[in-house]
Formats: sequence, structure tokens, C-alpha cells
Amino acid sequence: MCGFVGAIHQTNNEGASLQDIKTMNQVITHRGPDDEGYFENDDITAGFRRLSIIDLAHGSQPLSYDQERYWIVFNGEIYNYLELRQELRTDGYQFKTDSDTEVILGMYKKYGEASAKFLRGMFAFVVWDTQTHEVYGARDHFGIKPLHYAIQDDNIYFASEKKSIVKILNDQKISDQALQDYMTFQYVPDPHTMSPDINRLRAGHYFIKKPGQEMQIKRYFEPSFTPHKVTNERLLADKVADALRDSVEKHMRADVTVGSFLSGGVDSSIIVALARQLSPKIKTFSVGFERTGYSEIDVAKETAQRLDVENISKIITPEEFSQQFPRFMYHMDDPLADPAAVPQFFLAQLARKDCKVALTGEGADELFGGYNIYNEPNSLKMFSSFPRPVNGALHHLALHLPTGMKGKSFLERGTTPLEQRFVGNAKIFNETEKQQLLKHFDPNHPYTTITKPYYLANRGLDPISRMEDIDVHTWLVGDLLLNADRTTMAASLELRTPFIDKEVFRVAREIPASLKVANKTTKYILRKAAESFTPANVLYRRKLGFPVPIKYWLKNELYDWAVNIINEAQVDEYINKDYVRRLLQDHRANKQNNARKIWTVLTFMVWHQVYVEWRYPELMG
Repeated sequence: MCGFVGAIHQTNNEGASLQDIKTMNQVITHRGPDDEGYFENDDITAGFRRLSIIDLAHGSQPLSYDQERYWIVFNGEIYNYLELRQELRTDGYQFKTDSDTEVILGMYKKYGEASAKFLRGMFAFVVWDTQTHEVYGARDHFGIKPLHYAIQDDNIYFASEKKSIVKILNDQKISDQALQDYMTFQYVPDPHTMSPDINRLRAGHYFIKKPGQEMQIKRYFEPSFTPHKVTNERLLADKVADALRDSVEKHMRADVTVGSFLSGGVDSSIIVALARQLSPKIKTFSVGFERTGYSEIDVAKETAQRLDVENISKIITPEEFSQQFPRFMYHMDDPLADPAAVPQFFLAQLARKDCKVALTGEGADELFGGYNIYNEPNSLKMFSSFPRPVNGALHHLALHLPTGMKGKSFLERGTTPLEQRFVGNAKIFNETEKQQLLKHFDPNHPYTTITKPYYLANRGLDPISRMEDIDVHTWLVGDLLLNADRTTMAASLELRTPFIDKEVFRVAREIPASLKVANKTTKYILRKAAESFTPANVLYRRKLGFPVPIKYWLKNELYDWAVNIINEAQVDEYINKDYVRRLLQDHRANKQNNARKIWTVLTFMVWHQVYVEWRYPELMG
């Protein structure tokens, strides 16, 4: 796990200087405090930060191959590198190191731009060929690792984190479209960022830059669900269990200590249950809050005890939460308003004291049908039998019912097409609310612009599979994986996600919705698969997510903090502050639960203070 930066020189004119690249590289020291390295020629200048995980002695980068013809900077882990290296050796390829990095170069020499599809793991890398002068970069299948780029003048800048490019371009412009999308989704959807001139390479995509030609971006992998009819439930459960065992085994390959996050939920418990079979003394880590109902520490400790593993935990106070929030926001690059991301920031710091690599249960909900909202197609099924005029009348009635009235939301959602009501796990502000909130609202850019292409592609699927597909393409990569990468890399910790694995997905994509949401439970077949190695009381515990008590804090402990941010943030060009103040006052007076809306705006305001106002110069370096 590491980080890299660089610039591709598009013409024969002088490109970005080595000092520029060193400046970019210093910004991401947290991603790789163990080592740094640089490369410079007429085509490219690149820098690298290393967090040593595999082949500690010989894995330094930039790394060369084939008598220094090919060079690479690489962030991530290739879990099938041993198998790929053996395949390449059979074909006569030779290697000087035991690193997975060198295997990528061997694969590139053999397969060229098709090489990324053979890799199993999390990765972002850039390869350049000193003979053809071509540059090739790729991002992993699901977007676990980031790759940003910006085209300016004679350079194509690239970096693991956006802040490196911001640093060198010194450009503080804000994209109105990205801000509008953010207020719906609580994150900026790929490929855009809050900076109009900086983009993220999409998951499952690669780029090619040939001399004298524009950069081309192509897709090599598209995650899609293809549910199959199942005649033997037990065989399917065993197939899921086998895929998970194999994935966990591959994800535990490391030359350093591996630990695991452990919440009170089923996903991380399954990972720990499998990991302890390979490493009985594995340490687990948990965080929570003092408020009753908002801490899973006791449950996590009970789970750890049942699995016979050590658990280390920490209580997060509201004061710590608010004090560390600007630092958290700095590491996110763009505003991310998922409250659960902040405790993971603390969790990573806790785990880093004892290990260099940690496992997590991210991705199980999206692949195996774990979110409670996936029950909705079943609960709303009655509306599909009503004639269209009846649904129209019910929808009109629902819109005129008082806010908060019982049944209003049920009627609204039941009479709203899936494509309009579900845009992923978060939908913060609707269009009417955004019109009141934003100074530059564009009515010609509705929230459905982001999800429409995916709904068009998955229209032949059942509703639950369509919802999963939307989450995999948006919420998973835009929120969960971005959060996972930034919070852990901030602590120089490598986080691995065994559920988000192309071989696990190969099994999960074929599971019918009836075996995901079934018998009044979510992740039905996953729970069945884990029954032989995970305690039953853990497997069938109610899902809590990662609860954060912002609903209560914004009324009490963090109320003054929120008021100060609203008053001081210099965002009047973008945000109607009077509207935000009304949201906060109504929330405090218990008129309406506006916690997520307020938190989304506060997050943008703090991000603006960090990256635009430079209010925290100690963070920026």
C-alpha cells in the first residue's frame, strides 16, 4: 500500500520539474512513510511513497523491468501475484524481486493494455514504456484504490490523492455541478471531483497516452448482476463459503502483521471468523460512542470472545469528533458527509498502533443484499398492482399530507418509480430543497443524471438486483471505498476488503434476489454460508450500520460548534446560510430530524475552510 504522483509530458517542451513532483509527493507522505523514490525522463516524471508490506527489502519504486524498458509506480496489492508469476515463469519471464509490483510489469509486457483484467486485487498504477514512449494507467475493478488526473498546459498530472494535484496547480475553483450532486449523494460521484479541472479515473477503467495523441480512457471491467435460478440452496451456500475462504486467504498475504476491524455486525464477524483460522492470534479493533444505542463495542467484545480473538477498543467523545473533523476533512480530498466515515478515521489510528494491515467487511451489503432498504421492493409490491391513475392520485395525496405524518413517506415511495426514488444508500436533499439551499442550482441537472445510465443498463433485472447495481456503481465506490482508503491511509494503515474481490463477485452476481432478502432477513444466503464457522447469535443480529449520534449532538454538544461553522465559513457565494440556520433551529426544536442535511452542509463548509480558505495551514504543509 503506497501512494504515487507524476506528470506525463505531452510535448517536447519542458514538462513538470522534478521539484514539482517532489512537492506533490511530500503531500502524501502519510500514504508511505517508509520510503520514497523518483524517476525522470523526457516522457514522464514520477514520485512514489512506500508503505512496505510485501518483499520489504526489494519492493522499492519506481520499479523497472526487462532491462529498464518498463517502469511503474503502483499503489495496492495483487492477491494472485504468486499464481501470475508462476504462469509468467512458465512462459520464460524472469523476476529479480518477490514483489507483486514486478509481476504487473511482466503482465504488461505479455498482455499490454489488456493486463489489468487479469489482476485480482486493489490497485492503481501507471506504467511507461521507454521504447514506445507510451504511458498506461489502470484502476482496479471496483475502485478500491484511487487515481486522479488533470490535464493542464503540456502536462497530464496524476496522483493517488487529489490534494497533490491541487498543491501543484494552486487552483481553488469549485464545480457547481459537483456541489449540486454532492448535496444529493453526500459525496461527489465519479469521475468528477469538487475541482472542475481534476477527475478520478473510473473503477474498472484504464488510460493510454501515446506520443502526439490525446489520452484515451477505456473500460476493461463492468460489474453486473446476472441472477440465476437456484435448485440447491445448500450447494450455493457452500460455493459462497468457499469463495470467501479463498478470498480471505489471499487477502492475508503479507510480510507484516495483519489485524481486522470488528463491529457488532455480521460482515466483519465473518471476516474475523475466517481470518482466525489462518491466524489464531489476530487482533481486532472497534470504536464506539458513550451514548446508549450508539456503540457496538460491547457487542464486538462479545463476538471477539466467542471467536477467541483479542479485541482493542476506543470510545470517541463529541469533543474529539469535532476537534479532529478538519483533519479528517483534509484527508478526504473532497467533502464526504457520511457520518460513519469519521469513526473509521479514529479506528484506523487505533489499529495502526498494533498492525500495518487490517481487514474489513466492506462490500458484503452491496454484493449479498444487506441493506434494510433492499426490503422495500417487497414492502411496496402492492402498488405495482394498482392502475396508473390510482397510483397518481395516491401520490398527489401523499404530497399534500403534513410532513412527518404516519404513512406519508410510504405512499410517496410506493407511488414513485424505482428509478426516481432510489439513487443509492444516501439521498440527502431533494430538488426543491437544493433550489432553496444552493445559489447556483441548475434545474437541467437533476440527480437522476448520475444513475440513469445504470438503470438503463440493468432494466431487465428484478428491483433488488437493480438497487444493488446502483449501489455498486455509485455508493460503494463514491462513499465507502473512498472513506476506506483515505481514513486508513491517513494513519499509514493498509485496509483490505475480502468481500470486494472479483472471484467473490463472480459468485455473488448470480445469486437470485429471493436468496438475498428472504425469511424476513437480509444477506440470507451469506448467513447460511457462514453458519459453520460463525456463531449464530452474531449471524442473525439486527443490522445497525455504524451509528453516529449526530442527531443528538447537533442539538446539544455540537450545536455551538455548528453555529460557529455556519457563521464563519466563507461560502455565501454558494450556500443560502439562512436556509441552513432554519434547518438547524427546526432540528434543535424537534420540529424535524434534519441531522443528515445539516451534517452534509457543515461538511462542505469545513472542507471549504480547509481547502479554499486555508483556515488550517498546519494541515496543508
